[in-house]
Amino acid sequence: MNTIHVDVVSAEESIFSGEARFVALPGESGELGIYPRHTPLITRIRAGSVRIEKADGSEEFVFVAGGILEVQPDHVTVLSDTAIRGKDLDDEKANAAKAAAEEALKNAKSDLDLAKAQSELAVMAAQIAALRKYRQKK
Repeated sequence: MNTIHVDVVSAEESIFSGEARFVALPGESGELGIYPRHTPLITRIRAGSVRIEKADGSEEFVFVAGGILEVQPDHVTVLSDTAIRGKDLDDEKANAAKAAAEEALKNAKSDLDLAKAQSELAVMAAQIAALRKYRQKK
């Protein structure tokens, strides 16, 4: 069977490391699909879910809040400040953080405050979407 090694790493820990048949994730310009022997690539990724089809056919979901993707023919590395396993996503925390970001957006006093609030809101919306996608697969 043809596989590619995948590492998903956050600032705190290694989230996933193993062999996969296929990886799908949100690239900066659209959805990316990576199979073994993919052309080398380095690109930024947006907030969203990384779907890993493991060698045994099962799937692993990881939410990333953006980051960098490096692809080599036999290895994929996803580097993100924040990465959360699909099973560890918390609906209540995500919705509370989204509400806090919406409130910060309303109360923004400067362009910097506005940009921070917009970024946080986009990440929380992506996390909630990833959580829904993960729950549908279960």
